[in-house]
Amino acid sequence: QVQLVESGGGSVQAGGSLRLSCAASERSSYYCIGWFRQAPGKEREGVAIVYAGADVPLYADSVKGRFTVSQDNANNATYLQMNRLKPEDTAMYYCAATEPGVGCAFDPVYFRYWGQGTQVTVSS
Repeated sequence: QVQLVESGGGSVQAGGSLRLSCAASERSSYYCIGWFRQAPGKEREGVAIVYAGADVPLYADSVKGRFTVSQDNANNATYLQMNRLKPEDTAMYYCAATEPGVGCAFDPVYFRYWGQGTQVTVSS
């Protein structure tokens, strides 16, 4: 069972940057890591997904060109670099992982393991 811990959230002005980290308790080359966010009153939204150990993330249109996922395979960590932040990026951000062998998609139902979340607040 994978345990995930996010960190790096905070408050920033529009146009600023934040880097979120997701530390996993173990690594499998067969599972997918996803970054999701949920704003108050809204559904959980997929931001980026990537197979653990792979180098080809997929991004939601709303963050494409601004957010970048990277991985540190030696330390079982995944990062979400967020640049040119906008007020509409304000949300609780979660990293999540699927079970081995499960496909990688933006739908939260594919992901079994979730971190506790880290708050990102962007002011105008």
